[in-house]
Amino acid sequence: MDAAELGALLTPEGLRLVDSLPPMESTDDVARAVSRLRADGRSPALVSAAVGQARLRAKARGKFAEFADRMLFTRAGLEQATRLSIAARHAGRFREAGVTAVADLGCGIGGDALGFAALGLRVHAVDADEVTAAIAAYNLAPFGDAVTVQHARAEDVDLAARFAAPGERGAVWLDPARRTAGHSETSRVRPEDYTPSLEWAFALAERMPTGIKLGPGFDRSALPPHVEAQWVSADGSTIELVLWSGTLARDGVRRAALVVRGDSAHELTAAKDAADEPVRALGAYLHEPDGAVIRARLIGDVARALQAGMVADGIAYLTSDAALTSPFVSSFRVREQLPADVKALARALRQRGIGTLEIKKRGVDIDPAVLRKSLKLSGDASATLFVTRIDGRRVALLADRV
Repeated sequence: MDAAELGALLTPEGLRLVDSLPPMESTDDVARAVSRLRADGRSPALVSAAVGQARLRAKARGKFAEFADRMLFTRAGLEQATRLSIAARHAGRFREAGVTAVADLGCGIGGDALGFAALGLRVHAVDADEVTAAIAAYNLAPFGDAVTVQHARAEDVDLAARFAAPGERGAVWLDPARRTAGHSETSRVRPEDYTPSLEWAFALAERMPTGIKLGPGFDRSALPPHVEAQWVSADGSTIELVLWSGTLARDGVRRAALVVRGDSAHELTAAKDAADEPVRALGAYLHEPDGAVIRARLIGDVARALQAGMVADGIAYLTSDAALTSPFVSSFRVREQLPADVKALARALRQRGIGTLEIKKRGVDIDPAVLRKSLKLSGDASATLFVTRIDGRRVALLADRV
């Protein structure tokens, strides 16, 4: 979306048109809507903007549920936005720390600011991109004077002035731009090219309570020593790393793995990386740690709780004989070890009537999609296949989810 499309959209006619369109799930829906609206005499800019929003609203429901139906988006802004359920957890951290006002620097379309404002915090949302700031202002307008939006660079915001009210307890939420500028196609940039710079962000975190959102694969060796590093996964995907400083960081916690599945959440915390458990022989159960647990390097703590050990050095699978599981792993009961050779493996799976196969791999160079095609599966049974390395050799393990 460019400024011209946004201008056409942010008019009474444009907003009425957007709200009159149903969410569009397919390109056929889009084509039919464009043809109808153009036949009605609507301008090309307005039709493009309105239909684009209807398409984005459909995609946004996964992050914003029914709230998506009254929001505006850019494609890049939606891809990078925090889902509302996670934004609410961010906001809860600020409120529990006694914060009353948040400067959301790099607010994007306003996903996290929505969470802050919904919990009653005063919010000053800032974005360096003019179109994105305008969209954030629209999305946050229902909160009235509790939220202000500014088009500016994070480095240029006068935080002292923003938190000058008597009794105000201010803190910062910072989401550095980790992709090239743009509203549709963007690409990742190197950490040294983030805006604002990590040097500036980390210095700010030393001066005042700050939460810094980063990608989950951020180089751990570059983590500042004074922060709490919390990796977050949602419904099986590791989505972010948040660095917490000052009163937002919890006493004695330097590593945390927050695992969110639907409406439930479980967290593992520690003062430092956990030592791994020793390698042990393959047992009756195989456990796959959640991605947040792996990133936080807390696999050892989970292993001890499960009475489990590592299947091999450097392989993030656990094995045990105890019939235990936890919210921090997906657990599987091992059926048997099968031949690792593709032809022999295919024959063994056909003999067992397995037509539906979930394939997981670690420590081996295979493409699960290519392997599945090569296996020529048939039958009514289902199972999970692990392809990994144990004792330095490739193994194939047939298992069932617990």
